[in-house]
Amino acid sequence: MITLLKNASVFAPERRGRADVLVADGRIAAMEATLPDLPADIPHESIDLAGQLLIPGLVDDHVHVTGGGGEAGPSTRVPPIELTKLTLAGVTSCVGVLGTDGTTRTVRDLVACTLSLREQGLSAWCYTGSYQIPPPTLMGSVRDDIVFVDPIIGVGELALSDHRSSQPTLDELLRIASDAYVAGMISNKAGVVHCHMGSGERGFSLLHEALDTAEIPARVFHPTHINRERWLFDAAAKLAVRGCTVEVTAFPDDGETMVASEAISRWRKEGHPMNRLTCSSDGAGCLPTFDDDGRLIHMDIGKPNTLLLAIQELLAMGEPLE
Repeated sequence: MITLLKNASVFAPERRGRADVLVADGRIAAMEATLPDLPADIPHESIDLAGQLLIPGLVDDHVHVTGGGGEAGPSTRVPPIELTKLTLAGVTSCVGVLGTDGTTRTVRDLVACTLSLREQGLSAWCYTGSYQIPPPTLMGSVRDDIVFVDPIIGVGELALSDHRSSQPTLDELLRIASDAYVAGMISNKAGVVHCHMGSGERGFSLLHEALDTAEIPARVFHPTHINRERWLFDAAAKLAVRGCTVEVTAFPDDGETMVASEAISRWRKEGHPMNRLTCSSDGAGCLPTFDDDGRLIHMDIGKPNTLLLAIQELLAMGEPLE
């Protein structure tokens, strides 16, 4: 398929102004202020965007490609994500994760689902491990998984400050982070530890201890869901100053959780480093509500289109697309 996009307001990601873009064989073949119309005998589609924004595909680095959930029994397992849930949300790159359930869901299945998305045209990677310690792996160790399994780029999502976590000790966290870091060096991959942050009062204390204790670079630690509690979001700035990249989640607006657009806007206006902030959807993950005894009383399901909604909300708030 050849597609000619006319009169687009191109953001690539710098502002390029009005331009025409020719897409052929799934790639950008040409981009100029004005491109000639293609001959009628060449099969193609021509679309006049009339000044609408044309942006790069979104990167969603936290997607439960095998499905999440299961905290209230097998009937609460979320199905694997469909390709169109990602592409219709503008997502062209994703990173797959396991969540609470590293028992009935496996790294083997996660890698297979990731490769399936690749075959369908998406750019896709994944993490080894899950909430639990020791992390479930494909080849017997975190280091081997990252070095020898092509799509695996780190460990995640490892749960901290959460009643569903393995309640990791500092030594356990440092051993996993060390393996991820060195494996990343050997394989020339990210080698990060993607940390699920729960609502527990300990917050980021274990990550600060890790930074105080070991020589592992701060960039290795990537805590997510920092906007699930307002006090957690406020505390995340200290981690960013120390060199960690932190992540907000595009949770649906429930009237209580800080939504992604508010979090990103506040982060920028408060002067925190924008290159230390990412945003993901938790797509196909379970978004649970528990009572004081840890029983699931309600659940929603993460949707990749919340990333696109967050961008639209930020633009409506007057935030610069850059």
